[in-house]
This record gives sequence, C-alpha cells and structure tokens, in this order.
Amino acid sequence: MDLRHSCSHRHQYLIDDRRNISPISSSIVAKGDLSVPSLADDLFFVMHDDVTGRPRVHPRLASLGLAGAVIGELMLAERVSFEVAPGHDRPYAITRDATGDPLTQKVLDHIVAEPHHPVSTWLVFFANTIYADVTARMIAAKLLNPPSRHLLKKQPATPADVNSAAWPLARLNLAVQRREPPAVRDRVLYGLFAATGGAQRTLWDHDPAFVAAMLAGLPLPLRRLIVQTEAVVGGAVISRR
Repeated sequence: MDLRHSCSHRHQYLIDDRRNISPISSSIVAKGDLSVPSLADDLFFVMHDDVTGRPRVHPRLASLGLAGAVIGELMLAERVSFEVAPGHDRPYAITRDATGDPLTQKVLDHIVAEPHHPVSTWLVFFANTIYADVTARMIAAKLLNPPSRHLLKKQPATPADVNSAAWPLARLNLAVQRREPPAVRDRVLYGLFAATGGAQRTLWDHDPAFVAAMLAGLPLPLRRLIVQTEAVVGGAVISRR
C-alpha cells in the first residue's frame, strides 16, 4: 500500500557510523519467534483496567502507543532497526525472516515493501487498525475474553486472568518505587506508556528524573522510537483541541 496517500541487566549496542545506524545487540533481546506474549500485549494491559478492561488512555492515543509497541517488538527481536537522521528516523528491515506471528509479519512486510517512509508515518498508518489487531491477537492467545453485550451495549474485552493483566503495571511500579532500572523490554514499555500520557496518571510514583535516566540507557533506535511515538501522540492531542 502506498502511504503517500494514507493518512537490570547491562546491554550493549553497536553503531555503524557510515549510516548513523544503531542495531540492537543485547543479551536480553528476544530473538526468533514473536508469537509469545509481547510488548504490545503488556502495553495493552497497562493502558486498560485489569478487571473491567476499560481504557485508561484515549483510544486514539492508545492506538498510536500500540503501533509503537508492535514496531518495538520487531526491534527487540532484531528484525527492524532505525536509520537515524535529523527529522527523519526511518525504520528498515534487518532480516526478512518470518516472524511466526501474523501481526508483526504484516508490519514487517509493509516496512520491507516501502522502506522510504519515516517512523512517524508508519505510526499514524498502523494506528488505524492496530488496536483491533492487537485485541484480536490477545483474544486468540486467550489473554482477553471476547467483547460481550449487556443491555444492548457492547462491553470491552476483559482480561482472562486478572493477575496476568495486572503484572506489567506492577513491574513498572516496583521499578520506580525501588529506583531499579528494569530490563530493556520494560524500559521500552515504560517509555511508550509515558508517551501516551498514561504513566503520569496511572503509576504510583512517576519520577521524571528516574525515568529520563532509565530511558537514556536504551539503545539509540529504541530511544528514537519512544521520542517519535511521543511526538505523534502530541500531534494527535493538539488536533483534537
């Protein structure tokens, strides 16, 4: 599809100065199959009540955050990285190997087919369908119960297990409370949640200084993903005013 008409472990990373590219190389990066519970699943849980499934974040902003999370899944699995340039952070495929998951495969296929688009364009484009896509994937994985109707009103999908749904937010709360930077994956989770505006309202103690230091330790491509997600969320907020 032509988008021109649409819309705490130590980690190390390597830098290719020829293209200002920073591929991710980490002992805790999840390589290989992407069909297991994911970054986007965890972000969905922290953006919704762990009992009722009701949103804590406006649906449009949640969709942009989930779009960032699915790209983040591909980055953590070393399938995608960023070519970083002023005003033009562009994702590119490191490998075209099958992801083992239809949703991340669809996103990867788009990036492979049209590699010239900046990440901001991809975030807005994927946000159009990503909320429904992630919800469907989580229902298929039995992480969510399908939406139901009560008195002719459609109810949201609810967590299949309250403890599992509450755990991602609990991990973030514990990390801030203890001032212990979490693993890379949860740093990205925190960053994307903060980018949607949800962290400031939901976490027990949102410490901007600790969060800034925590995110500064991420590899450059992941930091740029969070920055760009925050930027498109900010644009969406302004457009609604």
